[in-house]
Amino acid sequence: MRRPSERAAGWRQTPVRAAGARVRRFTPAQRWVHRATATLMAVCVLTAGCLYLPFLAELVGRRALMVTVHEWSGLLLPAPLLLGLASRALRADLTRLNRYGPHDRRWLRSALRRGSDRPAGKFNAGQKLYAAWLAGAVLVMVGTGLLMWFTHLAPLLWRTGATFVHDWLALALIVVIAGHVWRAYGDPEARRGMRTGTVDAAWARREHPLWEPEEEPERRVG
Repeated sequence: MRRPSERAAGWRQTPVRAAGARVRRFTPAQRWVHRATATLMAVCVLTAGCLYLPFLAELVGRRALMVTVHEWSGLLLPAPLLLGLASRALRADLTRLNRYGPHDRRWLRSALRRGSDRPAGKFNAGQKLYAAWLAGAVLVMVGTGLLMWFTHLAPLLWRTGATFVHDWLALALIVVIAGHVWRAYGDPEARRGMRTGTVDAAWARREHPLWEPEEEPERRVG
């Protein structure tokens, strides 16, 4: 197996066949999972705002309906990913997100120092950490939400603790997701990749130099 530096060099030596050539980054199934999860998360956040913020509660009213929508959208949050596991491409990406190498440590060190040496495969170290944190947070949110929903599952002390964790973790989720959206807003090509499935080859070579060699035979389009 070639070392990451060798794979990066191979990518740099791979000619772009034509100006504006594009590389396939995500399949329709992967994009569907992302959109469905984002939609459910947005519903969770909006309904939570209607339950906790007085001005939104007064504006929307119908608190019982907001509670029901919030509960079910939260309970269904893992569903798109579970259904998406039928996709081989999605399973492959989950494996990539779960693997860390020396280049990821270099990326993190460079990011902390605001440097430009940020080697990355299909996903950089920041994206891997975000995905891992989000997966754990969603599981905790679902678990604490179930304790709050089905009050007979645990004693009062547990339910009180679950409410505390649920509320503060929800705030942390909002902050982290806002950061994710802000980063995506600053990178139009990354957004285009999630929207259309393909990205500019030059962008992929610049931002993810360790990714292209292992993907190139089946990913080059245009």
